Order: sequence, then C-alpha cells, then structure tokens
Amino acid sequence: MISFHSLEDRIVKRYMRSASREDPAWAGLPTVPDIALPRLRLAGRATFADESEVARNPRARSAVMRVAERLDS
Repeated sequence: MISFHSLEDRIVKRYMRSASREDPAWAGLPTVPDIALPRLRLAGRATFADESEVARNPRARSAVMRVAERLDS
C-alpha cells in the first residue's frame, strides 16, 4: 500500500497493525478459531523515497510504502 498523505498513512498503519494481530479476546486460549487469527503478516517497515527519487519526482517526498503479506487460513 502506498499512501501520499499523513492521514491516509495513519489509516493504513492502524489497519495493518490490527489485521496482523490475533483477536485479544482469544489470547491465551489453547485453540483459536480461524476467524480470530491474523489476516496479515507485516513485511518490514515503512519505506520512503530516497533523495535521488525526490530529485527526479518532487511529489514522491510524501509517499510512504507499507508492505504486508495476506495469510490464507
């Protein structure tokens, strides 16, 4: 997901964080139903454009890329 505004990035970050965790209601129980398992696995940290990219494309300075892998249950 690439976001170009801080408010968009906040929405993306919160969604990815919540979708990558187990439902806290089922925490500590021996068996967890499929619906409570994480849907995403976070893959790295936020990536920003480097100086050379911003020099070629000034609009890239606000872009943030976040990567997550979808987990199939």
